[in-house]
Amino acid sequence: MAMIDTQLELTDKIGYLLLKKGIIDNKILEQALKIKDNDQTKLKRNLAQILVDEFDFDHDIIFREVAVLYAFKELNFRPEELSDERIAEIKAMMNRYGKEVRDMLLQYRVIPFKYDDKIKDKLILAAVDPTERSLAKIAYTLNAKKYEINYLRKRDYDKLIAILIGSENEYLKMLEESGEEISVVPEETTISEEELDAEINKSALINLVEAALIEGTRKGASDIHIIAKPGHKTEIHFRIDGKLMLWHTQENTMPEAVMAVVKDRSKGLDRFERERAQDGFMQREIDGHIIRFRVSVLPVVGTELKNKFESIVIRILDDRKVIKDLSKLGLTGYAQHAFVKAVSQPQGMIILTGPTGSGKSTTLVAALYQVISPTKNVLTVEDPVEYVIEGARQLKIGHKMNFELAVRSILRHDPDIVLVGEMRDKETAETAIKLANTGHLTFSTLHTNDAPSAVSRLYKMGIEPFLIAYAINIIVAQRLIRKLCDNCKKKAANPQELVTSAGLKWDEWKDVEIYEAVGCDKCNNTGYKGRMAIHEALYFTKEIKRIIVRAGEEVDEEAIREQSRKDGTVSLRDAGFERVKAGITSIQEVIAATMEE
Repeated sequence: MAMIDTQLELTDKIGYLLLKKGIIDNKILEQALKIKDNDQTKLKRNLAQILVDEFDFDHDIIFREVAVLYAFKELNFRPEELSDERIAEIKAMMNRYGKEVRDMLLQYRVIPFKYDDKIKDKLILAAVDPTERSLAKIAYTLNAKKYEINYLRKRDYDKLIAILIGSENEYLKMLEESGEEISVVPEETTISEEELDAEINKSALINLVEAALIEGTRKGASDIHIIAKPGHKTEIHFRIDGKLMLWHTQENTMPEAVMAVVKDRSKGLDRFERERAQDGFMQREIDGHIIRFRVSVLPVVGTELKNKFESIVIRILDDRKVIKDLSKLGLTGYAQHAFVKAVSQPQGMIILTGPTGSGKSTTLVAALYQVISPTKNVLTVEDPVEYVIEGARQLKIGHKMNFELAVRSILRHDPDIVLVGEMRDKETAETAIKLANTGHLTFSTLHTNDAPSAVSRLYKMGIEPFLIAYAINIIVAQRLIRKLCDNCKKKAANPQELVTSAGLKWDEWKDVEIYEAVGCDKCNNTGYKGRMAIHEALYFTKEIKRIIVRAGEEVDEEAIREQSRKDGTVSLRDAGFERVKAGITSIQEVIAATMEE
């Protein structure tokens, strides 16, 4: 056996090392060596390369051992923590000798990382596979008089490459390089579908639509709006931090052509249907992540009667934005304490309320992740399903099972925890509240301005007061407010005027540093970058329940509001002003986002 080991060590040091460490066994080693001996490729792969290519071994496990064996230094750094200056330096080195050299670097997964701190003309090459035979040729191509190869983990390489070239939009690049003027305008007043199809295929409209999907995702937009305009124009807007911003205006092109491209590249949409609402979806891999897009098409009125205009809104569903940690929701003080207490109950209802786009679903999903476990049957009924929730069974809504039928059906499906996307009518609300009243923890949403008015809304729907009082644990009203850009925000020039015009007492604010928006390149000159949630929590204490049960012809909202203040509830506007005092947002933003009581 010792002789066999010695022979193996002489013939293949990599195989010997991996076998000794128990990373591979004798059978795999024999198969890999056989492939190596019979390898007909020009490059003659070594055993490590064969194990990764042919046997699906983890690249980093195998090549870390190879790096140790051949004494290659390992680069240890976090790509996301590299400064903008370092990224710019690496990018410049990669692009210095043109596209052909850059493509070669990408092909062999090697990065000209930096010049040695002590030997100024020695180039450090960061390689995923430091045994790659082409590295000497690459160093020569980069005019490196001296070079040193360092091992870089594949996962770090992937992250670094995403930072270095991930910001490039290949579809925008194709548009720019082609120099093609997109023009789909018929000479006559009518155009056949065949002619339209031919024009679309000849044009660069496909690149434009795909570029919009990529740019919208990278810029953090929640929606992409495609709007038909008179005079053969189409506008593409991104909704960023809650505000629509024009990204591109497509001129000399029939809006129908742009809409047709979006429909063709979506599932569930009929390109030839222009007179009814349609819903479809798309899925793309962007920067290594699967991003889903929900597409809504509506017919709209246009001034050009010969054209059938439509409006398209594409909702970007990026699972990376899903929050699983309650502490990251922005809940503070009483709201946080009350919400955690409500979610921790074995049964009862948690209701989120607020207008469309106020982040209700995000908060509900985060809350749901606190209670999901393998011992619980978690069912969700949403129309449409926005995010895939791990550990939950999400019912599929379609023409054979609508939202209301699905909500009724879950009663027979042995649930422990239920998420009802929205209580749209009396039947849905009644079923959801009965679930909460019969031993189930239930989550749902309502469209009301604040927490007390949600009680009135349920009452007016026809829900019995005792059911409302004893089934609900908490109602949380939520809004999203924009955060001031940290790069350009400045202290308010006239803070006293700002405070008094907002109806606040200057004596309570005179020692507070108040900031206001300015605008710079980093925030698209808006003065704001990113958003955060503010909350008003109405926890159902004994006193609140008593007020609801005693309701006559209508619920006394003011009495509920007054009692909730005594319990510790902070209104949405006051919650916003707390963020102003912390220097996170502006007084103007809070006033714009919340209603005066």
